[in-house]
Amino acid sequence: MSEYHTSVTSEHNVGAAVKARPGGVMLTVYRWALLVFLAAGVVQIFLAGLGAFKLLHGAGDPALDPHRMLGFAMAGAAIIILILTLIARAGARAIVGAVLLVLMTAFLQSLLAGLADDHVIFGALHATDGLLILAIPAYLYVWTGRRAA
Repeated sequence: MSEYHTSVTSEHNVGAAVKARPGGVMLTVYRWALLVFLAAGVVQIFLAGLGAFKLLHGAGDPALDPHRMLGFAMAGAAIIILILTLIARAGARAIVGAVLLVLMTAFLQSLLAGLADDHVIFGALHATDGLLILAIPAYLYVWTGRRAA
């Protein structure tokens, strides 16, 4: 085999490996979306604490409005993450995690918050669910990073 043929074959294999990388650019976009979601989650916890202490000082129900609005925005972001998961071909584990993220942010959080008006245990579960919501994108970010490497 000639040196030229070996060189051309090697370049072809490298190009094929780059093109065959699962997800490519969309996987990077997906991972950035997970990071943005995590950052929004940190802000969400801050807003929950701020609203809770405003309530203690008589601010009334509007004290939690920023927390509520960001929560609804995060539910929308979870749907976007699910779509990005499918486009990036991040794998079955990522799809299951994204579906759980949508269910927990869009439905379970609102349900628990509404039930907390009558029973405080649901308020505690609302907070616990919020932490679990943040665990999902953190796990998916680390897992997809290892998978892409």
